[in-house]
Amino acid sequence: MLTLDSVYRASYVLKNVIRKTDIIYAPKLKAGAQLYLKTENLQITGSFKVRGSYYKMSTLTEEEKSRGVIACSAGNHAQGVALSAQKNGIKAVICLPDGAPISKVEATKSYGAEVCLVEGVYDDAYKKALELRDEKGYTFIHPFNDEDVIAGQGTIALEVAEQIPDLDAIIVPIGGGGLISGVAYTMKMLNPKIKVYGVQAAGAPSMLNSVRDSQIEELSSVSTIADGIAVKKPGDLTYEFCKKYVDEIVTVTDDEISAAILALMEQHKLVTEGAGAVAVAAAMFGKVDIENKKTVCVLSGGNIDVTILSRVIKRGLLMSGRTAQLMIELADKPGQLKNVSRIIADLGGNVISVHHERANEGSDVNGCYLRIILETRNFEHIAQIKKALCDFGFKLI
Repeated sequence: MLTLDSVYRASYVLKNVIRKTDIIYAPKLKAGAQLYLKTENLQITGSFKVRGSYYKMSTLTEEEKSRGVIACSAGNHAQGVALSAQKNGIKAVICLPDGAPISKVEATKSYGAEVCLVEGVYDDAYKKALELRDEKGYTFIHPFNDEDVIAGQGTIALEVAEQIPDLDAIIVPIGGGGLISGVAYTMKMLNPKIKVYGVQAAGAPSMLNSVRDSQIEELSSVSTIADGIAVKKPGDLTYEFCKKYVDEIVTVTDDEISAAILALMEQHKLVTEGAGAVAVAAAMFGKVDIENKKTVCVLSGGNIDVTILSRVIKRGLLMSGRTAQLMIELADKPGQLKNVSRIIADLGGNVISVHHERANEGSDVNGCYLRIILETRNFEHIAQIKKALCDFGFKLI
């Protein structure tokens, strides 16, 4: 049974291993809310996962340690297990889905673990890990469905409660549910009045569906940029914890996640991965009621693959009205482009790309199209530019 004592015990074990991450005040992310960020993206290994994996390993017998451990992961748990095993002098084998970001695979290897790439997603890596466990006698370190792992993740709540004693709410990402199980249980034991909100990616709502339908359900597929929480099926333990201690579960889209990643980078100089930004996305886009509430968003990880970072930023810029694409129908005569650029410049827009093409068959023989990509301040700014162009007589497609 998970108890508050076991969470405190985990906190003691982890005291000289992990970083007690800072809480940062972030008032600009959501007007009307007193928002704070728990920066687990700055944890050693770049995510909270090391808390649960290290504490779990500290509970193993000497015989279990001598046989070695095995784990499966989309990336962050892998690094947590690998580092924990290295610090304890234990052999570690990690099964990862073959689509895991190269940066996470290489980071796992850098901590001394043996990596086994498995075709498919997290759940396929999980099956392979169980096969190897039975074949080689390794101890399996589950990424979420284990009470010792959950106790380790619960140490985040102890830190938050100490850092903000008068907290009203906490928003936590959910994949398999280990993080929110530990945080929700610990928070409710310390203060039952604190609201605990869980957030899943809209493309992987396994826990939300399961809690809503009062039974554990498995998704046929998952699709999200938040690879750290792309889990098809929650654990039986974590399902029970969520049902009992979590007040509400919501989802956010990939576009909303991208906007949150961008906002965290621009406003707070914090790099988060998709899964690490879902709590902020939920706050920014009004998915949970946090008005006038002192609220903490848990930034669960910062291990974003740099190769997708530029794509995420592009999506984030579009989602926050910072870039816009306009298609304008023009008469093919001198001065048209000058008038368009003058209107945009007068209103403070910045043109970054122009594509001019003659009209297609079936349209006016003297017609042409101008496709413009421009930098803008926000959606109101885009609307202002569109109105000015229309008022001048241009037709927007």
